[in-house]
This record gives sequence, C-alpha cells and structure tokens, in this order.
Amino acid sequence: MSNLSEGAWSYLKPHLPVSAVERPRELSMRQVVNAILYILKTGCQWRQLPREFPVWSSVYYYFYRWSYNGTWERLHHLLRSRLREKCGRHKQPTAGCPDSQSVKCIAVSGQRGFDAGKKINGHKRHILVDTPGLLLMVAVTAASVQDRDGARLLLRHLPGGCKKLRRIRVDGGYGGRLVKWVAQRFKFCLEVVLRPRETRKFVLLPRRRVVERTFSWLNHSRRLSKSYERITRTDKTWIYIAMTRIMLRRLT
Repeated sequence: MSNLSEGAWSYLKPHLPVSAVERPRELSMRQVVNAILYILKTGCQWRQLPREFPVWSSVYYYFYRWSYNGTWERLHHLLRSRLREKCGRHKQPTAGCPDSQSVKCIAVSGQRGFDAGKKINGHKRHILVDTPGLLLMVAVTAASVQDRDGARLLLRHLPGGCKKLRRIRVDGGYGGRLVKWVAQRFKFCLEVVLRPRETRKFVLLPRRRVVERTFSWLNHSRRLSKSYERITRTDKTWIYIAMTRIMLRRLT
C-alpha cells in the first residue's frame, strides 16, 4: 500500500505549505500526497493515475511546485532529525559514508552521460548517508561524472543538519586529491577504507555496507528503477520522497 496512514499524515500535515490565497483548498492534500507516493511505488505515468486520486495535472502541479521551492527536501531533513532522536541519537550526525549508483535513462532528451566502468548510459546518483543509513545529501549528475567530482558536489552543498560531521568513510575510488581538498576546506576528514590486499574475495568493509543498503531501500520504488526524468533535479526529488516515505513508516 502506498497511502499514508493516520499516524504518518499527522507527522506530515503540519509541515506542508499553506495555500497562497485566503480560501480553503478544493483538493485534499492527503490525496495529493497519496497520488505522488502511488507514482513513486508503481512507476506509472502521470496520466495513468487511477480515478480515486485527484486529476493528474493537479497532482503534478504540487509535485513540481514543492520540488522547486525545496519543500520535499525540508520535509526529509526534518523527519530524519526526528527519527534519529527517536532511535536515541543526536539529531545531527557525526559520521557519514558516500557512494554512487549509475542508472539507465529512458529514450527521452535531457542531460545524460556514459559510465565507461559500468557500461551504463544515463544518470549517476551520488548520496551521503549517516551511520544508520539515513540520507543526508543527494546529487544527481550525468553518469560520466567521476565519483570524486560527485563527492565534491555533495560536500559543497551540505545542509545545516550536517554541522557536526567529523568523519566520512570512503572507498578507494574517493582517495587521492579529494582527501587533501576536504582537509583544506572542512572540519571533518575523509577516512579511506580499503579492501585487504592479500585477498581477492568479497570482504565486508566496516561501515561501508550501510550506504549499499540505502541503495537497496531505494530500489524498492519502481520509479527509481531507471531514470525517467529529463532533468536531474526531478530525479533528486524522487529520491528525497522515497526516503521520506521510509522514515514516515518507521516513525509511526
């Protein structure tokens, strides 16, 4: 089921933007959010929304508007802080872990690139998570962008909830000049976690599994199985909505 429960709606409702005009809305905001979550979960097109939801153009209007004014991102950061406090942690994390995922694009015009390593033509999703695996920051670029360049983009735009970061664990692909660049500009440091040289088998690296688990959570949303968006901003918004849905379920 993609619909919000009563408890989840009680968390979300007070933080949604109010109407710009001084009259009640004709649409139910709960049904609008349910329709957006339905598209996220099923991956259907906007025009194929079932009739139980508001007309697709109205739902898309609110999705587009909340995407560009930062509503989805603010909701995500607020819920992450509350969930961390519910788990007995400080609302601001002190450690993180980044990684990237290359996904194919459908045959539409827009920004894209070719990842020569994974042989994928599409977008690359760069994410930074905390130690429980909750999303801190996401950036979407063309797949041709290197992991180190994507990490710089992430770290330049960290939200205010990341002020207490002191250590970020990375794999060997993020080493080199990036470590010096971070040391010169930020209070936190990059800790490169390498696989033991004496073995070629799979080795579970400490704290590196949490970011891979976050990608697996995102893969449960069919809208994120590929990149169906022409612009990377929309792809980024869907990731924030997917994590918001996950955190709402845990909070309630």
